[in-house]
Amino acid sequence: MKRIIPVFMLLLLWSCTRQEPLRPNIIYIMTDDHAYQAVGAYGSEINSTPNLDRIADEGIIFRNSFVCNSICAPSRAALLTGKHSHANGHTDNRARFDSSQVTFPKLLQQAGYQTAIIGKWHLKSEPTGFDYWSILPGQGSYYNPDFIEAGRTYRQTGYATTIITDKAIEWLQKRDTARPFCLLVHHKAPHRNWMPDTLDFDLFDGAEFPVPSTYFDTYEGRQAAALQEMSVIKDMRLSSDLKITGADGDSLSRTEKDYLWYLNHRMTPEQRKAWMKEYDSISSAFLAHRPEGDSLALYKLNRYLTDYLRTIESVDRNTGRLLDYLESAGLMKNTLVIYTSDQGFYLGEHGWFDKRFMYEESFRTPLLMRLPEPLSAHGDITEMVQNIDFAPTFLELAGVEPPAEMQGVSLVPLLRGHKPGNWRDALYYHYYEYPAEHAVRKHYGVRTDRYKLIHFYDEIDAWELFDLQADPHEMHNLIDDPAYEKVERLLRKKLAALRKEYRVPEE
Repeated sequence: MKRIIPVFMLLLLWSCTRQEPLRPNIIYIMTDDHAYQAVGAYGSEINSTPNLDRIADEGIIFRNSFVCNSICAPSRAALLTGKHSHANGHTDNRARFDSSQVTFPKLLQQAGYQTAIIGKWHLKSEPTGFDYWSILPGQGSYYNPDFIEAGRTYRQTGYATTIITDKAIEWLQKRDTARPFCLLVHHKAPHRNWMPDTLDFDLFDGAEFPVPSTYFDTYEGRQAAALQEMSVIKDMRLSSDLKITGADGDSLSRTEKDYLWYLNHRMTPEQRKAWMKEYDSISSAFLAHRPEGDSLALYKLNRYLTDYLRTIESVDRNTGRLLDYLESAGLMKNTLVIYTSDQGFYLGEHGWFDKRFMYEESFRTPLLMRLPEPLSAHGDITEMVQNIDFAPTFLELAGVEPPAEMQGVSLVPLLRGHKPGNWRDALYYHYYEYPAEHAVRKHYGVRTDRYKLIHFYDEIDAWELFDLQADPHEMHNLIDDPAYEKVERLLRKKLAALRKEYRVPEE
């Protein structure tokens, strides 16, 4: 009897202290190319996002959230698999996702969750692991988008962000209320070519946005940065990007022809009338006083940001609609609501639009969460997290053991308000898509809380080292600075260790 008592007490202690899985509902809202610089909660100086900020105000905001490969399809593959691009096989946008591999939706399904994805998929193969899916083909369309649903393709009249939100709410209303759910709401916005809803045509009229201090960057000491083709000044199209028609006189460029075809064949007469009223006046004003030189460079930035931010206004408005539905349906208490982007984006920093580089603006993403009870975290979380961490997080919350092949780390300790002493101190990044649009060279690298080391390889062989504390805009490559030799050695060692840990093949 004396031997039984300690065992009983241990079992009692274990039963009192172990944490049962929460099995919360999960709503994961992901936009395409939403820069953290354009989120109010991150201190945006160019727009306001009250509904997104509500998630942060009522929950948590991650100050150091990053991707492992800053491009659309690979980012989505990393989300689903919890693995880096080389491990899940989806290294660039040209690949077809291997949907037979293990993904968190499949494992949640097996654990009794209802799973659904609505909106942008962009992985070429059909979604698997979802009880319901309604996806945009390819990049999708802002106006009157086509959807693929259960093998059927159809067109729906309206604006993509609103329609995707409508579909999400409709699915929530029809779901089996006896089971937990995981719903992925993937918006097209604010992806290029930034076509706003007609509701938002008055927004930012006459606004002049602040010009990033690095807008006229000359890329000294950064070979790959000088070779890119994503310059607002040189590479942004007047027609499809900035909505200016007639800039080439009677000779229409191919992009202008495509743009005009879209207006005539995709839009309803009412949409086209509103569109032409807005952009004909912009085109006329541009053609009457054609800016040149620096004036043209600044004009293009302002015109770009106006439409980019207008598409985000629709995202914010519709996120508010979804939050209001959750509130009215009594679902907030046991639902994890996440808002993020598939990667960051340049809003004129270094003179750029687009993403791809390991520099901060495209490497870093917004990440906001409103937590279910009884998770206790609130406010800022400063630990470095990455998009490969979502899959193991969702699985742990559902009481499912993440498979060993997943390379991400569960965020659940952080969501419980803990500060693990052994949390990662460095992140690995790898970009593969070259040659391709925008001519960003292949590269991989490591980031710590203060330093970043990048290796551009294959066509060129160049190393870059940045002190993010002294040089947050990454303008000064320190790779040849003797004062940073020790830092470089340590970073090379850390980079080699991460490549070994993640089993990255040698280039």
